[in-house]
Amino acid sequence: MSLHINQPAPNFKLFNTEKKEISLSDLRGKNVVVLFFPLAFTSVCTAELCSVRDNYEMYNGLNAVVIGISVDSLFTLGKFKEEEKLNYDLLSDFNKETSRAYGSIYEQFGFGMQGVSKRSAFVIDKEGILKYAEVLENAGEQPNFKNIKDTLESLK
Repeated sequence: MSLHINQPAPNFKLFNTEKKEISLSDLRGKNVVVLFFPLAFTSVCTAELCSVRDNYEMYNGLNAVVIGISVDSLFTLGKFKEEEKLNYDLLSDFNKETSRAYGSIYEQFGFGMQGVSKRSAFVIDKEGILKYAEVLENAGEQPNFKNIKDTLESLK
């Protein structure tokens, strides 16, 4: 499935680290930044998610909620969130359905792992419409946070 800008974003319903189900449709009325990341506790993922943590007031100011999604279990994500003091939800896509719906999955990853989320970023507006999409093939790169911010500013 390929995603297109100005089309409805695929809905998802996943558990956060507090074992609460969060769905995209529950977040209508706010802009949503969805960040898929390969694996908790890895260097690039930690740097990326901590930079969002450190700039969270900017997202709040743009009426945006940030959600991180990976195929890690919610227990692993809970430990990661606690250790890094992340101030936003991390959701477990353990069954890989949401990563696939967003075209954000490595069928083959390092160390023989299969089905790991690709690092990617999506901005979804208050009505659930996809406004920005960036899927990175290289897990060592980070999303273009300036483009994400510019997209959010255009939705004011």
